[in-house]
Amino acid sequence: MKSTTSTSAYTRFDLPVSRVAGDGPASEAEIAVRRDLASAYRLCALFGWDDLIYTHISARVPGAGHHFLVNPLGLGFDEITAGNLVKIDLDGNVVGDSPYRPNAAGFVIHGAVHSARADASCVMHLHTEAGMALSILEEGLLPLSQHAMRFSGRLGYHDYEGIALTMDEQRRFIADLGDNAALILRNHGTLTVGRSVGHAFTEMFYLEKAARAQLLAQATGRPLRVPDPEVVELTTRQWVDDLGVSEDREWPSLLRKLERVDPSCRD
Repeated sequence: MKSTTSTSAYTRFDLPVSRVAGDGPASEAEIAVRRDLASAYRLCALFGWDDLIYTHISARVPGAGHHFLVNPLGLGFDEITAGNLVKIDLDGNVVGDSPYRPNAAGFVIHGAVHSARADASCVMHLHTEAGMALSILEEGLLPLSQHAMRFSGRLGYHDYEGIALTMDEQRRFIADLGDNAALILRNHGTLTVGRSVGHAFTEMFYLEKAARAQLLAQATGRPLRVPDPEVVELTTRQWVDDLGVSEDREWPSLLRKLERVDPSCRD
């Protein structure tokens, strides 16, 4: 899979979203996913979660084919639109005639998750300061806050093996993720899996907030109060039960926030 392209290709930020399917007109379902995914990228930039042109959020294209949407290598998160997202297959090959190319390293991770998890409609991988700091701690995420308890029993850990460029790492990555909602990539960053773009984004929001709360508490040097295991288990169950009926209720408010700031990502 190639991961390079000419600089001039990245001056084209305005591909019409209705014409980007490559293998025919984009369906309404694909356009909807493209707009959600582009919105997730813009929200990451708004929240300061981006890392220059790196890290990735991928989303499955509705339909029979195993196709996915990712960001073009070379564009910042604040430049992503529904139209310039790249459609690729499970091997990372570009589908259609997009002038853009994806980041090869990114799809070693994303391709692994999408191929192994039928429920992985969206995979979100970030290098935030809080996420990286948490990934460096031997103890990982502790059940110190209500937000952290959301991930009790739903969080895996993957040891660092260098920049993710080898396909051999995929099987270990998949095994470490298992059926969890999130993964801490040791010495690297964080990853969440969702049934939709909005779901994966919301999981990442709570994971990021849990990481920040833990790091702030640990930075005081004071003793940490850990709730009783029974309380942790109850809270986790409450979160999971709520997730079954919430239907991504947080996502529309985030889209409204973005609409007030900059709606251009929908193009």
